[in-house]
Amino acid sequence: MKAPEIPADDPIEAHLADLTATLHGPARLKIQMVDELREGLLDTARELSPDAEPDRDAVRQAIRQFGPVAELAPTFQHELTITQARHTARTVMLIIPCLLVCWYLVELSTHAAGHRLPDPLQVVVAHLGGLAALTALLAAVSLSVTGTLARRLPLPQQLPLVVAWTGTTAAVALGLSALTLITAAVLVTNWPLTAAACLITIVFHARIAASARACRHCARLPVTAP
Repeated sequence: MKAPEIPADDPIEAHLADLTATLHGPARLKIQMVDELREGLLDTARELSPDAEPDRDAVRQAIRQFGPVAELAPTFQHELTITQARHTARTVMLIIPCLLVCWYLVELSTHAAGHRLPDPLQVVVAHLGGLAALTALLAAVSLSVTGTLARRLPLPQQLPLVVAWTGTTAAVALGLSALTLITAAVLVTNWPLTAAACLITIVFHARIAASARACRHCARLPVTAP
């Protein structure tokens, strides 16, 4: 997507473009935050200007009052990082219903074929199920801590990074589940059901992996708690 052209003689838009390039996180929230800052800068510039429309001196003074990008970015990034962590935690929590649906489809296909999956494959499924349950539990706790409780309790600084790696672990579990389902598809006669389960697992794997990657990136950026 082509970036909007910034007028060379508009200090506010140039300032906001620098801030936008510095921030990382959910796009919708970032646009909302930058729009609110734009309104604040314009209101302040109008108050400082002797004319109806703010002059360049008033605009520059308003920018100085709000602070440079280096001072604004960490506070803005804090909110973006928390929002990205919550988004990742919600996505990870989808892992359990996803795996339940997938393995239910596999059980249906094996039962229809009149036999059961080999024991080693069932052991792998059991371990992946336990890993999925653990990551979903960690995601649920993270979601609770960053919600209403976050207004009353201090938020652990490393929590976004924990959520990021929880999401990464969930994505790996789903990737291994997809490989296991492919193996199961070879062993059962009703392979279309197993193939559908594999496809669902791969879709969830891609979604969680992308969210966890974005969360890891945000968690490494400097933030300043408001």
